[in-house]
Amino acid sequence: MSQKVLDIHEKPQPTRWIILSLQHMFAMFGATILVPQLVGLSPAIALLTSGIATIVFILVTRFQVPAYLGSSFAFIIPIQIATQTGGIGSAMIGSMFVALVYAIISLIIWKTGYAWIMKILPPIVVGPVIMVIGLAIAPTAISMASTITVDGQSVYSGLHFSAAIVTLASAVFCLMFFKGIISLMPVLIGIIVGYGYSAFIGILDFSAVIEAKWFAFPEMLIPGIDYPFVVTPTLLLIMVPIAIVTISEHIGHQLVLGKVVDRNFIDNPGLNRSLLGDGLGTLISGLVGGPPKTTYGENIGVLAITRVYSVYVILGAAIFAIVFSFLGKVMAMIATIPTAVLGGISILLFGIIASSGIRMLIDHKIDFDNQRNLVIASIILVIGIGGATIKFSPTFEVGGMALAAIVGVLLNIVLPGKEDSTLMDDEDES
Repeated sequence: MSQKVLDIHEKPQPTRWIILSLQHMFAMFGATILVPQLVGLSPAIALLTSGIATIVFILVTRFQVPAYLGSSFAFIIPIQIATQTGGIGSAMIGSMFVALVYAIISLIIWKTGYAWIMKILPPIVVGPVIMVIGLAIAPTAISMASTITVDGQSVYSGLHFSAAIVTLASAVFCLMFFKGIISLMPVLIGIIVGYGYSAFIGILDFSAVIEAKWFAFPEMLIPGIDYPFVVTPTLLLIMVPIAIVTISEHIGHQLVLGKVVDRNFIDNPGLNRSLLGDGLGTLISGLVGGPPKTTYGENIGVLAITRVYSVYVILGAAIFAIVFSFLGKVMAMIATIPTAVLGGISILLFGIIASSGIRMLIDHKIDFDNQRNLVIASIILVIGIGGATIKFSPTFEVGGMALAAIVGVLLNIVLPGKEDSTLMDDEDES
């Protein structure tokens, strides 16, 4: 364990606090604004709700967990599907019900302990589902990177594809050849370089930035005002099962974060509190039109490198995220990022998500000579990536990633030869 610079409850001096908080916020910035850009939500409201959700999380966990909450990539496809079937309001309603699932599971864990959820969500289920998250949307990333819309048709554009390649190359270069805090911001740096290149080749339209106000209130989507609060079984089956993935992600992050700062967050303040904080953040975000929230792996990376574990620095990052969401010209500039640039960074990001699923299987030493493991992983991958759908009626169906997650959990329960492997297996391994 390397010597910490600032422990969880240490308060840095004001000037240092500002510098450290801004540094932390920018490390979270790129991924946080990318999700809303991909699903048609406001980057400003994503930043605003990211900051608010982080503050709520820290309060719920009693200032014990230095975690930052950003936009969840697990919900990209579900939000897109929900939007296509019932408008963006449907995606927000689905997000609220995901938060309700978090609250219910948090209550059960509070009453019964967390051993049961570890058994329901073993690595052999969680790993392949995470792979599905990255791979199922891969065609979208390639389309964004290489095509433009002309007269309603998608047409290949070498000029735009070059912007995607420059963006991707910049992010890869950042990951491979930089160390320290810079290596943790490949998304942000890739977008900045890609944006500059796009301006150079003439595919940017700055008119919106010029017309934007310096100060602007983020555009919100309020249920009952901007959209009717209508709940359907299909909507719930599109969004709610993804909680299987995000809860697993949450547990994994708490375990790894605990290793970094040398604390056991599963026991103190408790998995029930951290899950509740995550759920409340997602609920607040959904109520005002922001994407679902999740604890960020980038946050853990920043803590590991800087050895600044102070929860007050995380609070500072959240406050600055809120402030930035009101900077109209900055948000207008984000809105002008070319689709090709977003596509280029998505190629790397979606691949990393898929690879993290593979890494989970490797870290937990999942044996694929075991036919049970082979069957579960294979079926999850094909159902999820293939987009399989079960239709119970013309208006009631479940498919894709949600179906893959449900089938994975059921297979793990019913197939013989079940092992006791859980996400906590490697907690004490280095």
